[in-house]
Amino acid sequence: MQALFSKYKNYITFFILLLILISIKIANPSFVKSISFISFDLYQKIFPLEKNETEVVIIDIDEKSLGKFGQFPWSRSVFAKILENVNATNPKAIGFDVFFTEKDKQSPDEFLKAYNLIPTDVTQIQNLKGHDELFREELEKSKSVTAVLGSNVPSHSNYDRKSKARFLSKGGDPKNFTYSYPYSIGSLEKLEKSVKGLGSISFLDQTDGIIRSLPLIVQFEKKMYPTMGLEMVRIGGNQKNLYVEMNEVGITRVSSRPHKILSDPNGIIWIKYKKSLKSQYISASSVYDGKFDEERFKNKYVLIGASAQGLFDLVKTPLGKTIPGVEVHANVIENILDNSYLIRNPNTYVFELFFSILVGFITFLLSQRIKPKYSLSVFFGSLIITIAIGFSYFLFKSELVDISYPIFILTITFLTGLYFRFLEENRIALANLQKEAKLLKERELAGGVQKSLFPNIERFENFIYAKNVPARDVSGDYYDVVKVGSNEYFFTLADVSGKGIKAGMYMAKASSIFRTLSNLSYPLEKVVFGVNNELVEAKFKGMFVTAVFGKFNIETGEVNFVNAGHESIMVFDRDKNFEFIKSEMPPIGIIKYFTESMVKSKTINLKDKTFVVYTDGVTEGYLKNGQELGADGVQKIVTDLNDVSPKIIVDSIAAQLNWGAEKLRDDITCLALDLKNTELIKPVKKKKQETTEENKN
Repeated sequence: MQALFSKYKNYITFFILLLILISIKIANPSFVKSISFISFDLYQKIFPLEKNETEVVIIDIDEKSLGKFGQFPWSRSVFAKILENVNATNPKAIGFDVFFTEKDKQSPDEFLKAYNLIPTDVTQIQNLKGHDELFREELEKSKSVTAVLGSNVPSHSNYDRKSKARFLSKGGDPKNFTYSYPYSIGSLEKLEKSVKGLGSISFLDQTDGIIRSLPLIVQFEKKMYPTMGLEMVRIGGNQKNLYVEMNEVGITRVSSRPHKILSDPNGIIWIKYKKSLKSQYISASSVYDGKFDEERFKNKYVLIGASAQGLFDLVKTPLGKTIPGVEVHANVIENILDNSYLIRNPNTYVFELFFSILVGFITFLLSQRIKPKYSLSVFFGSLIITIAIGFSYFLFKSELVDISYPIFILTITFLTGLYFRFLEENRIALANLQKEAKLLKERELAGGVQKSLFPNIERFENFIYAKNVPARDVSGDYYDVVKVGSNEYFFTLADVSGKGIKAGMYMAKASSIFRTLSNLSYPLEKVVFGVNNELVEAKFKGMFVTAVFGKFNIETGEVNFVNAGHESIMVFDRDKNFEFIKSEMPPIGIIKYFTESMVKSKTINLKDKTFVVYTDGVTEGYLKNGQELGADGVQKIVTDLNDVSPKIIVDSIAAQLNWGAEKLRDDITCLALDLKNTELIKPVKKKKQETTEENKN
């Protein structure tokens, strides 16, 4: 156990570190949230919502208006006049981001009470209508929404208010998942009962004060209310109901027909901000005086709120700007109308966890396996990929993906990996030397086993001869000759893709299959068919065999052969007229559903010809002058020979390539078949002892 720990201590330490980092992410403390907000804000700063025209107009309680009407709160008669002027233009909905919690002290009836005046002495004043009543009447005529705010303490003006929207839910009870406040703050009862809607203006508590999201639905006193923007969209669309869709996790969607708004399980919408437009604002004093274009408000959503510094209704946004709180609700309305809001999908959180694990693991693993100078490229590559993923989700799917924490994990794991690599460099070098020594022994052993698979070619050298010169200890080339009758022989020459031990194992597999099928005296096509299908099932991924399979009769001189994706076969006659026969079918071991009909065989008579086949290690081999031999070079070697017996041909070709170079480019394998001289091909007489040994074989 101690030895195992010592061997993998770097990886064990890394996994412990990664587990700690992921656990912190799952716990999601405030500093982790702050890190996440960095990336969320960056998205919007670089790519804010571009919108030159707006469907929302803000009547601004600005410095100019305060100069005209005095300090806030104003008389309800002012709001009544503003509402009257706006309502005449036929807006879709009007929302008040202000409260009317107390009676208007400037109202005639309140004026009488304040100064203990006797009504009979002030008949003229007594007959005047109260400002609250004037305002109430205008509210009743309009599509107005007043504000409601969640509170943790009871309000003296509180009453048993009820939401104007009717909630219809599917899949569960939204109250189990929405944010809740025990109390609420709103306007006077008679005013709220005159409006078409009540909208929440409650924001979520933010540690840094930046408003990034708000609840579409919130509970006040165990009653559900829509946010101001959603309520105005409902009123503007002449809808009575809001629809809430749920699953076992929580809320999935909130709808005000025809708008369907995706949300997180708590009914939260993430706001996508546009750049503030001065054209979106109009001074309340101008609206009061009627100095505006009626088209400005026609079929628009109108919000009334304050930008004046002294009213303290300013908030920070991800764009790095401070804007009036009323503009937040304006952005929400536009997000709903344009379907441009941002999504923080719960599944995305799971993706972030797994991505953080993946990027951390890959970075650490590569830092342990590649040279330090390349590790930096891996780090920056991973960094770019992480950033690209985050921005792609934002731009194309409007989803918020936290890239800040994955980048944090990436940086930590990268530095950790470099530190371990620095400490363990000598140990790794020693381990590599030990591994190389062990591998060398394995190659030598595998090479010895492989040599035993080649046939005793001297038994056939009077009419067929072959030679293999491996580029390494283990060759990927193969040849074989099998006697299947008194006058019939099977032969093959093959080249396995790749080199080394794996290629040698694949070759051994092919050899055993070929021998088995040959000894069964199957037709050549069936042998090729069987070898292919068995190699396909052998599961040597990515490996295949180019080969020439053949069957010849030493009495008739006929040879039947198949070229499966191999080098062209060279055939020449007594006058050294050359012919190159190309392959007409793919290599062996690639096509799973190989059929016998796909096997393309040919038959020629070798009574007056010589048959030569070789691997690409011959044609691509280097001569002493540094040039490749090529097919033309093979032809020239044969042309220059006086004696063209199989052994002479094969030895001459091998000698040209195996001239003492430090390392062969590839395995060299060549086979020649000559059935011209019937006297030559008669079995060689041997001593009695040799004959007995042959019979045993």
